[in-house]
Amino acid sequence: MNPEPRLAVHGLTVAYGKPPRGRVVIDGLDAQIPAGRFTVIIGPNACGKSTLLRTIARLHKPLAGTVTLDGADVHQIPTRRLARRLAVLPQSPLVPEGVSVTDLVARGRSPHQSWWRQWSPADEKAVARALSLAGVADLAARPVDTLSGGQRQRVWIAMILAQDTDTLLLDEPTTYLDLAHQIEVLDLLRRLNTEDGRTIVAVLHDLNEAARYADEVIAMRDGRVITQGSPDKVITAANVEAVFGLRCAVVACPVTGKPLVIPHITTGEPTHS
Repeated sequence: MNPEPRLAVHGLTVAYGKPPRGRVVIDGLDAQIPAGRFTVIIGPNACGKSTLLRTIARLHKPLAGTVTLDGADVHQIPTRRLARRLAVLPQSPLVPEGVSVTDLVARGRSPHQSWWRQWSPADEKAVARALSLAGVADLAARPVDTLSGGQRQRVWIAMILAQDTDTLLLDEPTTYLDLAHQIEVLDLLRRLNTEDGRTIVAVLHDLNEAARYADEVIAMRDGRVITQGSPDKVITAANVEAVFGLRCAVVACPVTGKPLVIPHITTGEPTHS
C-alpha cells in the first residue's frame, strides 16, 4: 500500500506574465509527493522543474489547479503556519555580507517568532540542533561568505532545518558544487530523510545522483509530468530519450545496484595519437 501523499498537485497551470501574453510554463500538471520519502524532480532545462517547486512552496500563484499539503490547499493555510510545515531553499541564495553562520541559521526561526514571543531557549536549542545535523557546528562563529561552496550549502540547509518543518524543498542544491561537495550535500539530505524522517523534495540535474538517492522520481518535460515512480521505473533508456532527447544505455550501478545512465557517443570514437 502506497503512503498517503504529503503534497499533491492537481491540474496545475503556471505562467510568467499575465494572460493573454503570459508564457505558460506548467500546463495541467498532476503529481503526488509521498510523505517520508526522498523525491527528486528531473527534466531538461526550462521544463518547469523549479517553477513547480516554487509553486508548491507558494512562491508562485498558479493560473489554475491546486497544491495541497496533507489534504489542505496551501493557499488557504496562513503564511506563518505554512512556514512551520514547509521549508524551501531556492537556487543560489544570496549571503548577507558579514553575517555569521549562527546568525544566518537563526533566521530560520522567524516563523516561530511574533511580537509576543521573542527568542527563547527552544529557539536556541533548535539552532544548535540544526547546526549539528548539518555538520556545521564547528563553523558557527565564521562569516558565511568566507566558507567553501560545500560548507556554505550545508549552512543554508541548517537554516531551513532550524525552521523545524517536516518537509524540505530544495531547488538544485548541488549546483556549482564539485563532485565531492555534491555527494556531501546529498548524503546529508539522505540522512535527514532516513534518520530524521523528513520528507525531502529536490530538483537535480544529474540523473545518476537522482537514481542513487531518490525513493521517488518525477520526470518532467515541457511543463508536464512524463512519468513518476521509483528510479528503476523512471530512469530507463526509453524514458531518458523521451524526456531529454538523449540516447543512452542504462545499466545497474556496480556499487548501489541503482540505474546508471551511460550516454551514447554521438560524435564518433575518440582518436588517440
